[in-house]
Amino acid sequence: MILNSLEKLLAQGKPVHYLCQDETRVGLKTLTGKVITAAGVKPTVEVKWQRDNFWIYGAIEPMSGKHFQQEYPKLNGEYFQQFLDWYLVQLGDEYAILQIDLAPAHTSFAIRWPENIIQELQPPHSPELNPIERLWQLLKKSLKNELFSSLQNLRDRIQEIFDKLTSEQVISVSSYNFILEALFYAASY
Repeated sequence: MILNSLEKLLAQGKPVHYLCQDETRVGLKTLTGKVITAAGVKPTVEVKWQRDNFWIYGAIEPMSGKHFQQEYPKLNGEYFQQFLDWYLVQLGDEYAILQIDLAPAHTSFAIRWPENIIQELQPPHSPELNPIERLWQLLKKSLKNELFSSLQNLRDRIQEIFDKLTSEQVISVSSYNFILEALFYAASY
């Protein structure tokens, strides 16, 4: 399906972007991880158990390394629609194929899909097929063993991480061979 849609758009000379979209939850509860210490020294890390959190809705473009993210308080169809509407403004008159999973927020009949955003559903129970999952791992790795006194401090830290994120880093975590081969094959028509 993706190749047919992409081939038609490319044949018309229209710019087409391929993006991988998903969400991740981040919050005040401390993410713990391994630390390096001297032999015989047991590391101690303060831990916060508060459950205050928010969701980051994101999309990445494996070919260019562009990344887009917005924060929302919950994961649901209403906020996914807001994310789509926001991304549509970023997209302008160009087209996008958006790889999404089968989360109810993505597949709800209430979602109004813009004409220039084509949905590409990945198989069920296969998060490993969505490259943005690796971006979320990179983000959360940067947050390990850190304490945040408020959600605003966490937001600031996440924004700092995204501000430092380069296109090359996004490409390196998101350039799956099967995606690149499909895009190169479609573009060669």
